Amino acid sequence: MQTQEYIDEPQVAPTRTSGSGRRILWLLLALAVVAGLVFAKMKYFPAPEAKGGKGAGGKGKAAAGGPGQAAPALPVEVYVVKATNLADAVAATGSVLAEEAVVIKSEVAGKITSLNLREGQPVRKGQVLVSINSADLQAALRKQQYNIRLYQDQEKRQRTLLDKEYISAQEYEQANNQVLTARAELGSLQATLAKSTIRAPFDGVLGLTTATVGTYLSPGTEITTLSKVKPVKVEFAVPGRFARQVAVGEAVTITDEGSSKKYKAKVYALDPQIDPVSRTQTVRARYANTNNELRPGAFVKVNLELGQTEGALQVPTEAVVPEAAGYSVYLVKNGKMEPRKISIGLRSNQLIQVTDGLAVGDTVIRTGILQVKPGDLVRVTK
Repeated sequence: MQTQEYIDEPQVAPTRTSGSGRRILWLLLALAVVAGLVFAKMKYFPAPEAKGGKGAGGKGKAAAGGPGQAAPALPVEVYVVKATNLADAVAATGSVLAEEAVVIKSEVAGKITSLNLREGQPVRKGQVLVSINSADLQAALRKQQYNIRLYQDQEKRQRTLLDKEYISAQEYEQANNQVLTARAELGSLQATLAKSTIRAPFDGVLGLTTATVGTYLSPGTEITTLSKVKPVKVEFAVPGRFARQVAVGEAVTITDEGSSKKYKAKVYALDPQIDPVSRTQTVRARYANTNNELRPGAFVKVNLELGQTEGALQVPTEAVVPEAAGYSVYLVKNGKMEPRKISIGLRSNQLIQVTDGLAVGDTVIRTGILQVKPGDLVRVTK
């Protein structure tokens, strides 16, 4: 009998990871992540060199862009303050006025019988410009002259009778009063007749007119204008704080807006009062206007010189910062910006006088004043 043997071979079961193995895998994964982070930091965020150590360039400074580095200096342009001679002047605007100007009007009613007007042409004082129909006035004048002769004869006879005491003094006085009254009425007629002839009151230049021969005029009707333009007046106003410095005889420079030419004039009159609304004083200057350079009504710029200040300090207008409590400028001190309060005086389009707060040699920032802050580093470029 054969005996059949069965060999029991071990069965291979599916592999399973124990709990300790899983922990080892997670630990390895965490170490890999940490190693990656450390590598990235060393590559992209190199550590700063120790103080006093040498870096790549052999200097003990952090590489550009590293953490903790100071901001770069802001480039600015500056103005070095120096003492100058400052002309004290007041700039104003003014108007040109005729030396004399009048509107020619009729004082009586009537038709124009003669017109001696040449528009825009010069005339002499006393020259007849317009004649108005005065036939009725002349007739009334002759009638009154006849009455005067009659009253004078009556007065003579009454005087003779009074000397002989044939009449009373009262009767003579009545006759004499008739003569005086008639003479007064004659004078009134003569004055009215004179108004019918319009003459130039002064030398000047005539304006334009619409009147013609035959035009009926009423009292007050405008006929033309007459202006004396040699010389001319220039009227302007100065702030009240300069009123004490302006005097008759002061020289002024006039700039014509149309031609930009400059002319010299002299102050001849000052308004004794300061306007309570505008707080200005009205001033008038006179210019010869020999060649009719200035026309009445023109707009001009006036520069009134009040003297000169020696050793004045000035800065560019763009360097002054207006504030609620006054004005400030920014200085460069030891490579940094430092604000400084100032007081200002006269000013022009380009410069402002500084009366307090600055000294000769101070370096004033004139560009980039909106970007710089107190204590910021600045670099002077100009």
